[in-house]
Formats: sequence, C-alpha cells, structure tokens
Amino acid sequence: MRTRGVTRTRDARAAARSALFILGVCSAVVTAFTVVQFSSAGTTTVVSWMGVGLLAAAALICALVPAERLDRTGAFAALPFAGVLLAWLLNTVTQDASTAAQVFLAFPVLWAASHLRPLAVVLVTTLAVTALAVTLTTLRPLAVAVPDLVFFGTVLVVMAVLLVRAREVQDRLVAALEQQATVDGLTGLVNRRVFDAALERSLTRPSHSGTALVLVDVDSFKTINDTYGHPVGDDVLVHLAGILRSHVRADDAVLSRLGGDELAVLLPGSSADVAARRAEELLEAVRSTPLHLPDGTLLSLSVSLGVAHVAAGSDDLRALYSTADGALYEAKRAGRGRVGVAAG
Repeated sequence: MRTRGVTRTRDARAAARSALFILGVCSAVVTAFTVVQFSSAGTTTVVSWMGVGLLAAAALICALVPAERLDRTGAFAALPFAGVLLAWLLNTVTQDASTAAQVFLAFPVLWAASHLRPLAVVLVTTLAVTALAVTLTTLRPLAVAVPDLVFFGTVLVVMAVLLVRAREVQDRLVAALEQQATVDGLTGLVNRRVFDAALERSLTRPSHSGTALVLVDVDSFKTINDTYGHPVGDDVLVHLAGILRSHVRADDAVLSRLGGDELAVLLPGSSADVAARRAEELLEAVRSTPLHLPDGTLLSLSVSLGVAHVAAGSDDLRALYSTADGALYEAKRAGRGRVGVAAG
C-alpha cells in the first residue's frame, strides 16, 4: 500500500493540467530549437524531432485520457522520470552542455515537487542531478563541469525542498480549515452540517433495521450558566461530549453538537429498542459521572433524551428530527432527567 501511495499524485486533475502546460511549452521550445539549430538532416536532427514527437504525444495523452486513469496506472509517477531521461538524451545527442539546455532538467523536478509524494520527489531530483553530472562531466572539462554541477544541482535540490515544504504547509492549512468546517470547536463533535449529511446518507442507504436518532439536552443549562458562569457551561458540554464518546462506538454512530446545549447521536442501522437502550445507558452514565469544578467540588448533571426511529426506506429527515424533538419535549415535561421514546 505504501508503494502504491508513492506512485499516486496528490490531485490527478491538477497534475494533468500542469503536465499538459509544461509538455506543451517544452515541445514548442524544442521545436523552435530544432528548426533554428539543425537545418540539415542527420542523427541529431532525427533525435531532436523524436523528442518533439514524444513531448507532443505525452501532452496529447494528458489531454485525452482521464486524469484518474493516468494516475491509477502510475503514468503520472513515470512522467518526470521519463522527462529527465529525455532531457539528458537530447543534451547528450546534441552535445549541448549549456545552462539553457540543462534548464530542461528543472521542469520534471518542478512538476514532481508540485504533485508527487516526497519519496518520489527525492528520486526524481536524484535522477536529475545524476543526469546533470553525467552530461557536464562528459561534455566539459572537469574544472568547468564541477562548478556548474554544484551550482545547478543546488538549484534543483533547493527548488524541490522549498516546493515540498510549501506544499506541506498548504496541506496543514487546508486540513485545519476542513476541520473547522466540520468539527465543533468546543466539544470536538461533528457540527450540524456534517451531521445532516450523515443522516441523509443513512436514510438513503439500504438497511433492515432503519435509522435511530437520539437527541440529548442538558437540563437547567441556563441555571448552570447563571450560577457558575459560562466557562463552566462550556465545561459541561465538553464533559458530556466525552461521556458520549466513551459510551457510543464511533464506528457505528455519529456524534454531533447541533447547537447550544443540544447534542445528538445518530445510529444508522439501529432498531428502536437498541436506540432506547443506548439512550438509557447514556442517561445513567451522565448521572454517575459528575463534573469536577475548578474549586474541587462536584457538579451533578442531568440530561433529557428524545429517541426516534424510522424504518428502512424512509427519507423524511425533517420528520425524524421533529419526532425526536417531540420525544425530548415529553421527557422534559415529564420531569426531566429521563428518556422519551417516540411511538414507532
């Protein structure tokens, strides 16, 4: 699995677009170079035109073949290696060790650092520096080749390192933004938008047992805030979120803070009886687990829960919410600190 990951790009479509652009530019430049430098037929001219043909063919493939398929087959991973080898071959055949010719080795490294995994970038950069060393030491005196190799090799390595690091920073920022968009910042539970999407998927997914929804509401939450302050009120919500996590398995449920002091537990593929039993277990867990306040005292908590269940095949999300909310209201009205189960 790790090898497969190395051969895949971070974003297949973005990789295809940039590959198409770079291949097109290189093809045009090599075409112009061939027309200007090699007016007569010969081995060098033939090889140069073959290089143009390969670049154009690769660009055409990137334009016509779906990016996901190219990525899946490892074509994108092979592309920068082929680019380095082609640049080295053209430079060797044309006996060109100029800086302008060696610049073409930078394109595969640039593309790899922008789209491939770090290990692949290391391999591409190593191959590019090796090709550069072979070309320079073969076509130039050693005293001239070594300074050029050190200079241009350093440029390739630094460019690759900076691009990979910039990409890692970008990935961390994107991950942070995605977490902010999906997770409640206080409790760490998923937010309402993610919960609604999960509930909609659950209702449309085939299931013999149906879907259950448990709403959890803190009793006298306003009184807690007024008596102890809002920071303690926040601690209460964090505490309850921890109880939910410890008593409900994340692999078969979705835990959410819907807003204010209302939490929710989605139980896909759960029967009404199982959901009611889960709710009773949560109620008992809250009763038996008081919150430790900063001054060392214990704050006993009470919650009311509303349970609703829909059979398989139902897709009425609003009705499920409404039914669970009605059951929660009945639990509150009956004295709080209890479970209300909607008639199924």
